[in-house]
Amino acid sequence: MTTAAIITAAGRGLRAGGGVPKQWQLLAGRAVVAHALAAFDGMLRVLVVHPEDRDLAEALGLDVVIVEGGASRTQSVRAALEALAGRGVSRVLIHDGARPLVSASVIGRVIGALDQADGAAPALAVTDALWRGDAGLVVGVQARDGLYRAQTPQGFRFDSILAAHRAYAGDAADDVAVARAFGLDVAIVAGDEDNLKLTFPGDFASAEAILKGRQMDLRVGNGFDVHGFCDGDGVWLCGVKVPHSRALLGHSDADVGMHALSDAIYGALAEGDIGRHFPPSDPQWKGAESKIFLAHAMRLARAKGFALANCDVTLICERPKVGPHAETMREALAVIMEVAVERISVKATTSERLGFTGREEGIAAMATCALVRG
Repeated sequence: MTTAAIITAAGRGLRAGGGVPKQWQLLAGRAVVAHALAAFDGMLRVLVVHPEDRDLAEALGLDVVIVEGGASRTQSVRAALEALAGRGVSRVLIHDGARPLVSASVIGRVIGALDQADGAAPALAVTDALWRGDAGLVVGVQARDGLYRAQTPQGFRFDSILAAHRAYAGDAADDVAVARAFGLDVAIVAGDEDNLKLTFPGDFASAEAILKGRQMDLRVGNGFDVHGFCDGDGVWLCGVKVPHSRALLGHSDADVGMHALSDAIYGALAEGDIGRHFPPSDPQWKGAESKIFLAHAMRLARAKGFALANCDVTLICERPKVGPHAETMREALAVIMEVAVERISVKATTSERLGFTGREEGIAAMATCALVRG
């Protein structure tokens, strides 16, 4: 499944001061919206901007689709959804560009909930007493039971939310309102106090303090795998079928590179290996595509709040020659893992004709990955 992210930044709100819309002000040396975009690195990203801000968006120099927004937030989101139509997107996350501190944990929880629901959104239960006021005086109280403070990203199955927006007339507070009006169920997942929306000048100071106080949690994992040759006409390596006089023997498609990388991610998470999650004794995994394992490992990482810092795969064989296919392999892995291709390295070496790889009896692979939470 392909996940896209829409970041809304077409508003003209000036309550935060600074003379320019808050999403274009600097936070820790970068535009607020650049922080928001970075949280969805590796996904297909759509940035919705006011027509007057297109130059600012292009100056970011990021790999994003820029769409000019409409007169309301609802119109802006619909324009972005229409821009994604026909691109093979199965899930979409819609996020406020003025929320620069959204964590991988929150994003992972939203994506994970879409396995069972049409929509999902993070929220925090209201814990403070609620008053009704008039002319500066308390005139009543409001029960807080069952009330939540909504956050973003709000995630949806793409076809469902596109249909909901096409059917919706008028404006809405957020995309959950649009979805519910169309009859979609939206699951609530845990939000995060740090996922604040910058609105007033003091919010920038709070955001700066959060950024300074965050501590990085870095995890490193290694993976190793081996598959012998059998009769065939090509080998699957890192998601690419490479022509060869033999094939690789295995319970699945025997993609030795992808197996090593999946195990590296599981190892970094202290979650065992592929065999724990996809037992070879289970016949449903016989002949399975290895991208199933790798995508599962990445979903698990995101659900635990981790993002991929980088990974490195080394294929060990005399033949076939990997070099001509290495870039295609990087691109294939980036799509499966939903990360930027520059975070992925694929290279090859020989064993100088020594051992089983030197005798061309099979292929080995080593992989290392670094996951970061912070």
